Amino acid sequence: MNIHVIKMPDIGEGIAEVEVVTWHVKVGDEVQEDQALADVMTDKAAVEIPSPVKGKVIGLGAKAGDVVAVGAELMRLDVDGGGDRAADVKPAALPSADPPAAVATSGNGAAPARATAELLSGQAGDQKPLASPSVRRHARELGIELRDVSGSGPASRIEHGDLEAYAAAQRPAPAARTPSASVERDDTEQIPVIGLRRKIAQKMQESKRRIPHFAYVEEVDVTDLEKLRAFLNETRREDQPKLTLLPFIMRAVVRAVADYPQINAHFDDDAGIITRYRAVHLGIATQTKSGLVVPVVKHAEARDLWQSAAEVSRLAAAARDGKAAREELSGSTITISSLGPLGGIVSTPIINHPEVAIVGINRIVERPHFVDGAVVARKLMNLSSSFDHRVVDGQDAAEFIQRVRRLLEVPAALFMSGAIK
Repeated sequence: MNIHVIKMPDIGEGIAEVEVVTWHVKVGDEVQEDQALADVMTDKAAVEIPSPVKGKVIGLGAKAGDVVAVGAELMRLDVDGGGDRAADVKPAALPSADPPAAVATSGNGAAPARATAELLSGQAGDQKPLASPSVRRHARELGIELRDVSGSGPASRIEHGDLEAYAAAQRPAPAARTPSASVERDDTEQIPVIGLRRKIAQKMQESKRRIPHFAYVEEVDVTDLEKLRAFLNETRREDQPKLTLLPFIMRAVVRAVADYPQINAHFDDDAGIITRYRAVHLGIATQTKSGLVVPVVKHAEARDLWQSAAEVSRLAAAARDGKAAREELSGSTITISSLGPLGGIVSTPIINHPEVAIVGINRIVERPHFVDGAVVARKLMNLSSSFDHRVVDGQDAAEFIQRVRRLLEVPAALFMSGAIK
């Protein structure tokens, strides 16, 4: 027997360890060169580990959910003439924040993940169905075995629609209910916290543990801003994206941090160093099926409304489809968080460590409002923001948000070269 040892490769960016999210193979499987062996999760994204050689799996070095160090044994293959040596593996990036077998909504819950024993069992046949990584993740989220699904794509490739059709066909017909009937349930479900869901949990815990947050909430009258937004959307060119409120908030934040550089900063509390940035790399908190990720609009200070809107749309789509590159999910200097129409009246967003501020957008509501002594209907919303009190003083935070408010309430100022006071 010729043993080929595959070790966890160094995937760069100073990463010392990764989490094994799921295996694509099990002991006894025959694998081909470049076949996907496993998905692992770094601090930033999912990475697919391919096989450098052809062989038969005779041992796995970890189970799903285990954290392994770079250089640790990942797998052993029986190869013909391979020798007893470690494999030189180059991981293929899944430009994705969507790890397999995890789904979340608003930071809560996850889709059922298969138990380790089932993942490593020999239930599957020898022929691996054709499907993209995103389709495989979707199947795991739905609890569907791909070998049970008929593919409608080229060469019987399984598509997302095939999964949905299969899932719909498997749903039992709803049982008849009578007004007097009630059903008691005492079953439970245990969800392993792995992959992106674990990273989110660790990140939120670290931020709350290390950063003394304080919140500041301010009401903003966006009536005139909404009129301007509607006008710009009605008169936009065909090649220009539709404007939401977000690009205006982005522009206001960019204008405001120019006068409050302590807001656009990182704090390395281990080294005791504050780094202020002239460039504004805006993190845009985005909900995906697997949980919250933060794609980054680089150099937001150099983008106009349309460019900002286009980039936000591109990044959000990439994150939700599992196609965001690792560099697109890191490097933010300040973050904006919004739940759109679900934004509520007030929120207390958690700072994206090591940043020192996050600006939260609440929903717009139309309410009676005094203007020049008269009660009129105005469109109002709150900005709910959090700051690192070690770095940002309360007065500076208040002045910064007040600057943002004035820019939004007098939207012409967003496009003026001079700073509004």
